[in-house]
Amino acid sequence: MRAFLIDSISHLDLVVWLLVITFFCGSALLFGGNVQLAFIGAGGVIVEMLLIGLAIEIIIESLKNIRGLGTVTGFITNGPEALCLVVGLVVGDILFAASTPLGSNFMNPILLFIAALITSRLGKTASQAPYYTLITLTITTLLVVTFYTNDETSYPTWVIAAFVLTVPLFIKRPRENQCEEQEEHLFNPSAWLPAAIIIMLTTGYFLDPVVSFAATHSHAPKGVIGFIVLSTLTSWPEFKSCLALLSRNKPLAAILNITVSNITNIWLAAGGVLVYLVTR
Repeated sequence: MRAFLIDSISHLDLVVWLLVITFFCGSALLFGGNVQLAFIGAGGVIVEMLLIGLAIEIIIESLKNIRGLGTVTGFITNGPEALCLVVGLVVGDILFAASTPLGSNFMNPILLFIAALITSRLGKTASQAPYYTLITLTITTLLVVTFYTNDETSYPTWVIAAFVLTVPLFIKRPRENQCEEQEEHLFNPSAWLPAAIIIMLTTGYFLDPVVSFAATHSHAPKGVIGFIVLSTLTSWPEFKSCLALLSRNKPLAAILNITVSNITNIWLAAGGVLVYLVTR
C-alpha cells in the first residue's frame, strides 16, 4: 500500500503544487497581501489536493473491476458539492448552495480535455460516444446559464426542465463493459475504500474555505480567483479521476465520469432549489 501511495503522486502534482504556491505568494507580493499567510494558505490547498488525489486513486483501484466504473466515480466525486449544497440550504442562501455544483460544470469538460492530452489519449477519448458527450455537456452547461440569467420566479420551471432534460441523458448513457479478466488489487479494497471515500468528502468540503483563506491573504484579483483558481480546484476530484481512468486505458469511463458528474450537479442544484422553494 505504501508503494501504491507513493506512485500515485506524479510529476504533474508537483508542478501544480508549485504553481499554487507561485500564484498565491506572487499575488501577495504584487498586490500588498500577507506573503506568510498566503504561503500557509497555499500549503493548505496543496495538502487538500494531495489528500483528494490519493483518495481518488484508492477508490478507482478498489473499484476497477466493477461494471460502470465511470458512472460510480461520477457520483462519488460529487460528494463535496452535495455537502456544500446542504450548508447553503441550512443558511438559506440558494445562490451559494447551487453555485458549487453548478460552477464545476463549466470546468469539467476542460479538465477532461487536459487529462486526455496529458495521458496521450486525446484521439481515443474523442472517439468514445462523441454525440452523447457533446449533447450532454451542451445541455448541462445551458441549464447552468439559464439558472443564473433568470430570477427566482423562474425557479419552478427551471427545476422541471432540469429533470426532464437530464434524466433521459442519464438513462441513455453509454454502457461500460466489465473486464473479462479480473485484475488483481494492489491492496485490500474492503479495508481502504470506506476511508478513502470519507477522506475525499471531508477534504472536498473544506477545499473552498482553504482556497478562500489563501485568496484573502494573497489579495489575488477576484475575477482570476473565481473563474480560474476556484473553478479548477473545486473540480480537482474529477480531474484526478480522469487522469487515473485514462492512465488505465478507460477512456469511456473517463467521459462518463465527467458527463455523469455534470448531470448529478444539475440534480443537486435542482433538488436544492426545490427544497428552498418548499421551505422558504
